[in-house]
Amino acid sequence: MNIYFASRYSRFKEMQAYAEQLENLGDIVTSRWINGGHQISDSGLSDEAKEEERIRFAQEDWSDLMRSDIVLNFTESPRSTNSRGGRHVEFGAALARHKLCVVIGHRENVFHCLPQVKFYPTWWDFKAAYKPGFGFVA
Repeated sequence: MNIYFASRYSRFKEMQAYAEQLENLGDIVTSRWINGGHQISDSGLSDEAKEEERIRFAQEDWSDLMRSDIVLNFTESPRSTNSRGGRHVEFGAALARHKLCVVIGHRENVFHCLPQVKFYPTWWDFKAAYKPGFGFVA
């Protein structure tokens, strides 16, 4: 299975560890952003920032998302801050493309409650239910 990780950028090291676990089971993690190098500072979103860099990051993330079969959306606790919300766009795009969407953490918005969205409170709960290459056990 091709799997995309949607998460706050600041969690990229944690995502690397999860990706290694899934890749050791034979899955492919398509999220290049977890390898680092996709950080844009708050000033980087201004008009003065290098537009070509912002475009490249967005195009890479979109391409990686579209190549995936499953999107794992790692969410934050209610009312937490320090997020620009790109993971919400990725989750919405995955829903619209009828990809298998999984929320790991908290249900941050009503779309996380849709019946077709799988929900697991922790990574370990997800891992217990996931069958590599096939999706989920009953």
